[in-house]
Amino acid sequence: MSKIIATAVIRGAHNIIQRTEEMLDKTIAEKGENFHFEFPDTAFYLPMIYAMTAYPVKTLGDMKVALGIAKDMLHEEPDENLWKPYLGEALDCGMATLFAEEIMMALRYINNLEPVVDPETGFEYNGFITDTIQRNLGIQLVDGTMPGFAAIIGAAPDDDTALKIIRELQEKNILIFLAGHVDGNSVTKQLLRKGVELGWDTRIVPVGPDTEHIIYPLDWSVRASLIFGGKKPGDYKAHLKYTKERVFAFAMVLGELNDIIWTTGAGAINMGYPAICDTDVPVIHPTGVCLYEEVDKEFDHNKIVQKSIEVRGLKIVVEKPPIPVAYGPAFEGERIRKEDMFIEFGGTRTPAFEWVRMREMDEIEDGKVIIIGNNWKERYEQGGKMPLGLVVDIAGRKMQKDFESVIERKIHSNINEAQGVWHMGQRDINWMRISHTAKKDGFTLEHLGIINVTMTHHRFKAIVDKVQVTIYTDEEDVLRVQEEARKVYKERDKRLAGLTDEAVDTFYSCLLCQSFAPTHVCVVSPERLGLCGAFNWLDCKAAFEIEPTGGNQPIPKGELLDAKYGRYSGIDEYLKKASGGAVETLNLYTIMENPMTSCGCFECIVAIIPEANGVMIVHRGYTDMTPIGMKFSTLAGSVGGGAQNPGFMGIGRNFVISKKFLFGDGGIKRIVWMTKNLKESLKEAFDKRAEEEGFPDLLDRIADETVCEDSEKLLEFLTSVKHPALEMEPLL
Repeated sequence: MSKIIATAVIRGAHNIIQRTEEMLDKTIAEKGENFHFEFPDTAFYLPMIYAMTAYPVKTLGDMKVALGIAKDMLHEEPDENLWKPYLGEALDCGMATLFAEEIMMALRYINNLEPVVDPETGFEYNGFITDTIQRNLGIQLVDGTMPGFAAIIGAAPDDDTALKIIRELQEKNILIFLAGHVDGNSVTKQLLRKGVELGWDTRIVPVGPDTEHIIYPLDWSVRASLIFGGKKPGDYKAHLKYTKERVFAFAMVLGELNDIIWTTGAGAINMGYPAICDTDVPVIHPTGVCLYEEVDKEFDHNKIVQKSIEVRGLKIVVEKPPIPVAYGPAFEGERIRKEDMFIEFGGTRTPAFEWVRMREMDEIEDGKVIIIGNNWKERYEQGGKMPLGLVVDIAGRKMQKDFESVIERKIHSNINEAQGVWHMGQRDINWMRISHTAKKDGFTLEHLGIINVTMTHHRFKAIVDKVQVTIYTDEEDVLRVQEEARKVYKERDKRLAGLTDEAVDTFYSCLLCQSFAPTHVCVVSPERLGLCGAFNWLDCKAAFEIEPTGGNQPIPKGELLDAKYGRYSGIDEYLKKASGGAVETLNLYTIMENPMTSCGCFECIVAIIPEANGVMIVHRGYTDMTPIGMKFSTLAGSVGGGAQNPGFMGIGRNFVISKKFLFGDGGIKRIVWMTKNLKESLKEAFDKRAEEEGFPDLLDRIADETVCEDSEKLLEFLTSVKHPALEMEPLL
């Protein structure tokens, strides 16, 4: 390693630790060593320190101990006349810096200095990144939708260059974190001046104005090892190996570097994350710590994104329809407010629907977009609102009727990924908007058809040979064809409702999350969707047809070994192979014995409450206490990582209303506590299931957070409403 870099790293580490120690001493003097602290919505205390040392930092006194650990890793600056390999010493100091920065940010939270609000613009930075956000993004992290993460530090030479770099990263679907500044200017401020929407919806996340704030995305990335990888706290080698090989992050440093940037960067290099700079820095090319180079440079801002991708070794696959606006998943969360809207369709404003229907090969012309309507061009040019019927006709040798609904659901993503175009809902409750900016760039109704032709071919290339799109714009036509579509919707729903586990010979696996959780195997059946909520049995069936060697594989059920608990010989045989021997048997319909493993991106957690002889269900994003004395984040910390945990299980929220939900344990009658959000969102379907079970008012007998958050009050409530779980056979 360069002596210049090593000196800057070590000097920066001493600086950051000294400043942190001063902050800590001052805070202890004001609040005392026993003052308790936790970052918002995490089960991992101060995550970097916890992952690397297994030391749970809960109080200011604990912070003092942890800072002592960091100080022990410090080295002296290189001697002026002695030259030697400095890499190990610099990396030690880099890790010490991350520990100190984590403590510093905790102290800033305690002193109400985080998240930072910019005094000039009023913009509020994200601050600490919660476990919930990590799990919300779980499926995108593992299915290739989000191939990597960029932490951008500093400021581009000008606002236009900053915007160009960000748009290129967005189009490549790379998640972007922003921090640091150059003489008060930053990429965050440059984007705000350009009117760019920032936040998780657009995947541009400013975490804080200073370099030290980069600890937040580094904390976030090491939690992937704890949450998905199941690596144990204190096994620092396993964590560093995991982040290097499975969490594809890199730093892009814009502007001159200082000691704090160098020392924070050394900490990131420990995790396998290289830095690419736009200034003339000493490069570090020997591999070993990172997959490829550790530090590199690229002066041309037109090439710096591609250089970063190459250095980190990211695999980028982007399919862009021939449309006049930018396109990619990063634009899927974009919002178009009324004042920014050029035209809208549906959403109770006008009649609208979308419908995918299967056709014979000779009935449609591939790539054709037909618009049917009187004077539609003139009406579109006027803006405002219009009726819209979107019919996507599909033909293919491997196409099946059951795949219509799978392809139809993707219309949402197809349209939303166009910059300046917004879509919500599906079927005949859809709603679309096109922004003034997109219209100015040349976006027309034809492009709605072009998007769906291109992306349907791209997403379903193995089962789709031809795609033709017809767009109706006259209200009379829209209402007429909408009635045809509604008849098909009802037929589909009836057909799917009759699809049971017993009616098929094959279940499917979902192995996508094995890129993060190597021993986890999700088994998806007609009556049990994937625990992330994103894949049902039909989705997996279609995915296998599309990519036979992909993450969704057929599993012959084999012999039924236990009808009550849902154990099959074929499932057991498959699990042993797919999990590398980590999981030998699975019961699909119970929480008590060999339940499904969890990767970490589950929508809900089911947990036993022994004293109530039942279970509770808490959804991801719920941050308050539950009757078993643990918050969702704490529960999730022990449920994920690909392990079987009897009494605890991650699920997709719609599994709650399946007839197979805890079938072996007594079904929905075992639910004694459930968050209000879940009760409200599932009410209609849940009431129907409860009536089938002979308890039509069961939902009213289930407690939620408005009733209690502790087991003692829960028992009082259950007794007063005569909950059926109290009369059932013991779970334990």
